[in-house]
Amino acid sequence: MATEATTTKFQNSDFRPMPQPPDFHPEVMVCPHDGLHFWQFMIAGSVAGCVEHMAMFPVDTVKTHMQALGSCPIKSVGVRHALRSILKSEGLPGLYRGIGAMGLGAGPAHAVYFSVYEVCKKYFSGKNPNNSAVHAVSGVFATVASDAVFTPMDMVKQRLQLGNSAAYKGVFDCVKKVLKEEGFWAFYASYRTTVLMNAPYTAVHFATYEAVKRSLIEISPESASDERVIIHATAGALAGASAAVITTPLDVVKTLLQCQGVCGCDRFKSSSIGDVVETIVQKDGYKGLMRGWIPRMLFHAPAAAICWSTYEAAKAFFQELNASSESGT
Repeated sequence: MATEATTTKFQNSDFRPMPQPPDFHPEVMVCPHDGLHFWQFMIAGSVAGCVEHMAMFPVDTVKTHMQALGSCPIKSVGVRHALRSILKSEGLPGLYRGIGAMGLGAGPAHAVYFSVYEVCKKYFSGKNPNNSAVHAVSGVFATVASDAVFTPMDMVKQRLQLGNSAAYKGVFDCVKKVLKEEGFWAFYASYRTTVLMNAPYTAVHFATYEAVKRSLIEISPESASDERVIIHATAGALAGASAAVITTPLDVVKTLLQCQGVCGCDRFKSSSIGDVVETIVQKDGYKGLMRGWIPRMLFHAPAAAICWSTYEAAKAFFQELNASSESGT
């Protein structure tokens, strides 16, 4: 009875819901900055990068074998054949050769990657945090900085992935031999190619991620907070897959520059992209420029989903931590 009386009391005909125009859609704004400190972005990015690369490392190993040219153990470019050859020659551990180098490089590189991206996004966005051009430009700045950190360890990682244990016994043995036999700049032989590849990759990746994320939130704004992991994972997967396919030819060039002279792979007179492309076309035709695109896409789609969902979860943790510390003071 009390419930019925209360309900009746507030059923006043003078109070009616205000009708909205048919084209009314609530505007969903994305905060240009998340109120975090620079070091918090670095930690969130570092955790996300390590989780992403460690989880997807076997797929990256298959891709590296498929892209290498020369008399390396694997000459076929089929995913199944590449995987079978690795397992036959080295067993399951062969899929994880070079993971130590990845661990040493991925954390610092992704710390730089995401923190530079967030700072640039805040600086360039002004009053329009939904500007896709800003996201693309910020991604380019981020990759130029992070590639300077990651390229040396990426080179070590790829040489170890080729599986010639006689050439290198481990990460530090590889670093020592490369310094002695090829000099310091051998670690950066592919830096120019890496930046030229990752600049369009990150431009497409970040712009696609932010746009898809915003679209998914606009579809169901009332449940966005409950489904944020699904939103970040979906947006990340679509962004990673599309960017990976577009930039595969430059990734092939980068792999060949980093692995030249190892395990019978071709050595190039210079680090010119044109010379490497010409060699690829002569040996394998234009289809050679797309070698490894399937494992590359299979790597980057789930990797980006893992990376973005981990990164956003870490950011959410720091936001709650900052809010609790502010409320306590």
